[in-house]
Amino acid sequence: MASIGLIGSGSWATAMIKMLTDNQQVKHVNWWVRKQEDIDYIEQYHHNPSYLSAVEVKLDHISLFADPKDVIKNSDIVILNTPAAYLEEALSELQPADFKDKLLVSAIKGIVPSIKLIVGEFLNKKFEVPFEDTVVVGGPCHAEEVSLEKLSYLTFASKNTANAAMVAQYFQTHYIKTVVSNDMLGVEYGAVLKNIYALACGICHGLGYGDNFQAVLISNAIREMEYFVNAIDPQKREINQSAYLGDLLVTAYSQFSRNRTFGTMIGKGYSVKSAQMEMNMVAEGYFASDCIQDIILNHQLEMPICNTVYNILYKNQPASIAVKNLSDKLT
Repeated sequence: MASIGLIGSGSWATAMIKMLTDNQQVKHVNWWVRKQEDIDYIEQYHHNPSYLSAVEVKLDHISLFADPKDVIKNSDIVILNTPAAYLEEALSELQPADFKDKLLVSAIKGIVPSIKLIVGEFLNKKFEVPFEDTVVVGGPCHAEEVSLEKLSYLTFASKNTANAAMVAQYFQTHYIKTVVSNDMLGVEYGAVLKNIYALACGICHGLGYGDNFQAVLISNAIREMEYFVNAIDPQKREINQSAYLGDLLVTAYSQFSRNRTFGTMIGKGYSVKSAQMEMNMVAEGYFASDCIQDIILNHQLEMPICNTVYNILYKNQPASIAVKNLSDKLT
């Protein structure tokens, strides 16, 4: 019987618990929940009190842990599902030996900000996890819609597609369809970039730009994404597939998109700090913008949308001026 560990207990992690327990494959799930009081609540009431609290947590094949080390020790497949900014802290007590012979799955659509690496690269450098033993989860799949069992598609990408397919089988349900890909870096970088582009859409919305301009912005964003991933990892890929374009569209337009919401607040005049405090949730695009900027500079890439978001968030350029300048560069 497969033993699957899940590190994280936010909205996306709770949605994954629902997928794993609704799936018919035989398995046991070890779940790390950060707060002991949340563990006590879940064990008593079968609901996560902090996130997606309407979702029933089926405890028949779930063990709850307060220590991530216990989850990893007892699991063959380990799914990482914390905000990227908190991943290092969550794994701080672990050593490379703890990950030996484990299959690692990243459901984190972000960059580890302290070392500016995507999760697959972070696992490889810090914990010596081979890229072939890493699977990245992407695709347009908001946690809130999963909780409502709205039909959604997930892409599982790995340099070893057999591993990707093996992980994917544990997520298939009547409302989740899965796609397997060998483009691990493309899917992971695409998932990072779409958060920045969604933030840009939110900023423009907050400034009062309309649907016509948003459509032009997204059209340019998908081309900018393709240019970036081809520069970083040249290979044959279809950028209009759901893991790239689909994820970008839902994150840019959906009411559930925290990156779009964060951007809208910036466009309306909130400071970064005040927007973060009011949202009380992590918008991955904020950290991603700073990290991606380093890569843009190192590779001397022309990325006007990413540059604009970075200048607004980190250089205090007025959003109205930055977007006006950007509008002259779009086609």
